[in-house]
Parts: sequence; C-alpha cells; structure tokens
Amino acid sequence: MATYEWLKIFHILAFTSWMAMLFYIPRLFVYHAEHIENQDFTEVVKIQESKLYYFIGWPAMIATLLSGVGLIVVLGGGEYMRVSAWLHIKLTLIIALVGYHLLCGHYMKSFEKGTCTRSGKFFRVFNEIPTLILIAVVILVILQPNLWVK
Repeated sequence: MATYEWLKIFHILAFTSWMAMLFYIPRLFVYHAEHIENQDFTEVVKIQESKLYYFIGWPAMIATLLSGVGLIVVLGGGEYMRVSAWLHIKLTLIIALVGYHLLCGHYMKSFEKGTCTRSGKFFRVFNEIPTLILIAVVILVILQPNLWVK
C-alpha cells in the first residue's frame, strides 16, 4: 500500500497547488478589470496572470489529474469506478474545475487582447465558484466510506 499513500500525498499537494491558482487568478482579473485604464498596472497584472496560469496552473492541474487516475488504478480501476458512486460525483466536480480552469485561460487571453468586457464585480462572483466546488469535493472525500454503492 505504500504506492497508494505516496500517490495520495502527491495528489493532495498537486490539488492544493491547482486550487491556489484557481483562487488567485480571478482575483487578478478583479484588479485587471477595475484598473483597466492604468496601462502600467495592467501590464504587470498580465505578466502575473500568465505566469500563474501557465507555470503553476497547468502543471498542477495535470499532476492532479494524473495522480487521481493513478489512485483509481491502484484501488482497482474499473471495478472501483463501477461501485464508487461518490467517485462519479467527485469526477463530475473535477470536470467542472477543468472547465473553470479553461475559462480562466479564456478571460486571461481576452484581457491580453483588450477585449474583456467583464467587470470587477463579475470576477468577484466568478472567484467563488472554485470555493464552492472545493467544499463539495472535501465533503465527498471525507464522507466517502458512507457513500459506497454495492
């Protein structure tokens, strides 16, 4: 079982890094949208957004997904998927996070091109989405023994 524990540690660390990016980049979008007229400021924010997205976000997301697949394989692969209702719910939430990640990339590119018309208020609300998904994922992980379907 040592493989499982190490994969789980790596998965938690990767997921934490990915969530950090998903929490922070929309906050940068708030600053960007609210100071759009200040070109010197927005040029710095564009660099921060890009580095955060490409150098932290993408590697952390890929590491999270690969380690998650590794955990499923170690736990029994197809059979585990078949009997684990909580895992199907968790995977749906992870797919939503991947979509959110890609949407962040879309907004970042819109800011780069100067075509983003979303307000700081929009991005303040948008920033809450990964928090809600994280809460649901943590609940699922903690309650997983009670969610088995046999």
